[in-house]
Amino acid sequence: MKMRLLTLAAIASSAVLVGCSGSSSLEQSVADLSSKVDSLSNQVSALQGDVSDVAAASALSYDEAARANERIDNMAQSYTK
Repeated sequence: MKMRLLTLAAIASSAVLVGCSGSSSLEQSVADLSSKVDSLSNQVSALQGDVSDVAAASALSYDEAARANERIDNMAQSYTK
């Protein structure tokens, strides 16, 4: 979704610049926008990887906490019997 918005923004900016600049400056603007879009795409990919790593760590922590709680419950039951 963000990628599409960035691409749409780049195209819209290019279209706006057509009326107020020469072709060489327009080409430079398009090249700059393209490099910025590529950079942002790389950042989004890196962040998606980080999010998946955090989700995996969170699931692992949740499982460990559940096992610890179960052990504590078992210890408490052995004292009350």
